[in-house]
Amino acid sequence: MNSTPRRALILALIPLALGLTADLLLQLFSEHLPIILWRADLGTWLALLGGLLTLLALTCIAMWIAAERRLARALSQARQTQAEAHRRFLRRLDHELKNPLTAIHIGLANLTATAPEEGRAQTLESVKTQINRLSKLTTDLRKLAELETNSLERAPVDITEVLREALALVSERPEAAARHLTLTLPQAPWPLPTVAGDRDLLALALHNLLDNALKFTRPGDTIEVRAMEDGQVVTVQIADTGPGIPEDELPHVFEELYRGQGARGTPGSGLGLALVRAIVERHGGTVTARSREGEGTVFTLRLPQS
Repeated sequence: MNSTPRRALILALIPLALGLTADLLLQLFSEHLPIILWRADLGTWLALLGGLLTLLALTCIAMWIAAERRLARALSQARQTQAEAHRRFLRRLDHELKNPLTAIHIGLANLTATAPEEGRAQTLESVKTQINRLSKLTTDLRKLAELETNSLERAPVDITEVLREALALVSERPEAAARHLTLTLPQAPWPLPTVAGDRDLLALALHNLLDNALKFTRPGDTIEVRAMEDGQVVTVQIADTGPGIPEDELPHVFEELYRGQGARGTPGSGLGLALVRAIVERHGGTVTARSREGEGTVFTLRLPQS
């Protein structure tokens, strides 16, 4: 038994010991007292009171020990979950690094062989693509690490302006021309309120969600951006009519380096949604995802007002 519960048990037995001692003394010396029966009864009551106090203390100790054991089990389970998440992250990181490094190794080996000028140019382009992929991966990993340690700027941010800029940025990409992009913002009776935070980080989170919608939708699909005021919260939704996310993959989409079946072969670092979650949570908000296979997906951000 741990020394702390042992000490508590000893202390719990003190009332019983004192009550029994008082009862014994009164019984022994009752013949010298004028009111014999009353003194003897008082000793009995003291013994009973000591026993009740001890019983109460023992009950409290038992509850305390049980609570400590539950807490220890919970902490152990949390450590195991964290360790498993860490191992899962390292496996995914190994996979994400291995593919481009292998491609670069093969490309450089091909350059040493005699090959037509056109073939050498294609090989160099492939190597450049893989280097850019590695650069994007390391940049996003650094941003995730900085989000956990760096202080966050707190200034009023016009989320309407940030949404318009993010939509304009993704609209310039060639694949955007084959999608229907819409932005719905409240105009009456007043515009969206500002949110407190870092403008650049919030712009990055919204851009990542729009980029994600653009990558995983098909020509002819619709991408809708909606924003509204909901009490003390500004809600932003980015919805699309893409292929959707399978139900078993949906709980994992915000995990670092997670790639579902439909995401394999699609360019990306695998950290875009993880960055979105980290940014939104640092701003005191939440981000959730809902999806139906074959119908589409909705990402919902909720950010507290300034």
